[in-house]
Amino acid sequence: MHALFNFDFAGFLDSLVRLAIAFLLGTTIGYERQYRQRTAGLRTNALVAVGAAVFVDLAHHLNGAAGAVHVTAYVVSGVGFLGAGTIMKEGQNVRGLNTAATLWGSAAVGACAGADLFAEALLAALFVLAANTLLRPMVNSINRRPINARSSEITYQLTLIVDDTHQKEVLAELDALLDEANYPLADLDVEPFGDDGVEITATLMSSSADSRELDRIAEIMVGKDHVRQAYWNPGATE
Repeated sequence: MHALFNFDFAGFLDSLVRLAIAFLLGTTIGYERQYRQRTAGLRTNALVAVGAAVFVDLAHHLNGAAGAVHVTAYVVSGVGFLGAGTIMKEGQNVRGLNTAATLWGSAAVGACAGADLFAEALLAALFVLAANTLLRPMVNSINRRPINARSSEITYQLTLIVDDTHQKEVLAELDALLDEANYPLADLDVEPFGDDGVEITATLMSSSADSRELDRIAEIMVGKDHVRQAYWNPGATE
């Protein structure tokens, strides 16, 4: 019964407005994500915004502005863990970073709404949408440009298919060639290949690697009797 006596209609309406604004702005951000078929779409962004608004609104009612500030810090860290769940690593590629950042933005929008900062919430939502829409043509334009090995940080993967009985010998020869070219080895992966072979993938990190030098190393290795294939692939790091 205490809830009935403590009910504050004005405070209830204030909370309703805060949550409604967080819901609308979170839904707007989520609609763009859903339209592009991203992992965290319409419902997820709306829930993140509303959830952030609820926690900040609750803290504001219980302990004023000081409580809202305190809870906002926890909202930021909590959404960080949620966003980490959307990030996936596939080989040398990392996916979901933009989705995680968008969730973080939705939480910021909800926190602003929960603190009665409606204009700031709208402004934050507009900037999140702008980052995901207006900057997209610029990103696509940059991604279409050829990779410049002298100005970009590149991940180089040198792959060898060898007889499993000569694995140690090939690794020693490859290590010697890479040391000679001054290309440090960042990672090494060895996987079975067929019935009697192994696939050796050497990952190099260098911003000044010469494609002709990598071609030379691949040609030297493939010229050996126990090496079936040798090739390399570049890729930009995240």
